[in-house]
Amino acid sequence: MLIVSAAGAVVAVAAEVADYRRRNRRDVDAVGFMPWRGIALAGVAVAIFAAAFALKP
Repeated sequence: MLIVSAAGAVVAVAAEVADYRRRNRRDVDAVGFMPWRGIALAGVAVAIFAAAFALKP
């Protein structure tokens, strides 16, 4: 479960980097279609729950 938690954290960090790049784009009209904020939230949720289950006594 710690591997799943680490993978969720990696997904969350990658989504935040992508969201940062989308917010600071040069072309205002080139928005894209990926919901990076939601993907980051899901990654954080997976990381927290997997860590909680992995560290449960």
